[in-house]
Amino acid sequence: MASTLRPSALPDADTIDVRDQPDAPDDTLTRLLRAAADVFAEKGYDKAGVAEIARRAGLTTGAIYSRFAGKAELLADTIRRGTPEEFDILFAEHGFDGRADDILQTVGVHLVTRPPGPEQAMLLEAFVAARRDPDLRAVMSEQFFARRHRLALLLDAGKEAGIVDPELDTLAIVHFAHAVGLGFLLYEALGVPNPDPQAWEKVIAKVVHSLDPVQEQTRD
Repeated sequence: MASTLRPSALPDADTIDVRDQPDAPDDTLTRLLRAAADVFAEKGYDKAGVAEIARRAGLTTGAIYSRFAGKAELLADTIRRGTPEEFDILFAEHGFDGRADDILQTVGVHLVTRPPGPEQAMLLEAFVAARRDPDLRAVMSEQFFARRHRLALLLDAGKEAGIVDPELDTLAIVHFAHAVGLGFLLYEALGVPNPDPQAWEKVIAKVVHSLDPVQEQTRD
């Protein structure tokens, strides 16, 4: 049986990069983010205008520029607050009492059970637009690598707790996990139906199970 991931086995909170953690938005910011989400989803990043976003929010463009350097930061913050990290949700609900393998499996299964929404389309649009817009690429990269770092910390803590095989490269696991998640964005954009949730859950269970060093030794 895998070891329980105790609070003491996890990194201290002040060692985790929390720049991607959203603060509670005020009313003006809430209106801006809702309007931005609508405009970005309808028009795409390139055609979305700051003036149009401000108009729909019932505000002036000054309300945007007093909070964001430009459209790139606005889109990044809209995504950050509209698509919370699955790990954040689990930590908020369960603290650090769960096992690392349980957390990874829950997040993996969530890929086929999450309801479709404009957030996924907006995130895919942001990645595509980032190839053309260096400002957007910079803010998206900062956000992406902050989340990447947090997942790496979780896996390293799992190695110390004896849950994750220490012989496996942490960043390789992170890269694989994000590649699977981003791949689902492409499938959703094409309208490809998800696999049966039970069948997918078995696949994810096998993948997560393979990270367990005890199971790896048993196979050897």
